[in-house]
Amino acid sequence: MRDLLAQREQAEKNRLAEALDADIKRWSSGKQGNLRALLSTLQYILGPDSGWQPVTLTEIVTAAAVKKAYRKATLCVHPDKLQQRGASLQQKYICEKVFDLLKEAWNRFSAEEK
Repeated sequence: MRDLLAQREQAEKNRLAEALDADIKRWSSGKQGNLRALLSTLQYILGPDSGWQPVTLTEIVTAAAVKKAYRKATLCVHPDKLQQRGASLQQKYICEKVFDLLKEAWNRFSAEEK
């Protein structure tokens, strides 16, 4: 029974992946590794019901402000937090991809700061 549910969820995830990957790629295009650009446009991929409060580029000029915005963003898109909120499969998929992109950009940003 559990395997059947897992298979259905995976099939749904694969179907969603085809539709959503293009949107995610369009959003992140030209911004890979640029944490400030990703954070300042996050509302366009997450949507209005995500709980994300948009930040402008002028608000994340300093490294401390970037760190603060990054932490807020990861709380918003973290897979464990989504599970607690009861997010839809579509929201989970988008947030999973966004989380990975943000984490990659954060690693690059923190390496450049050192």
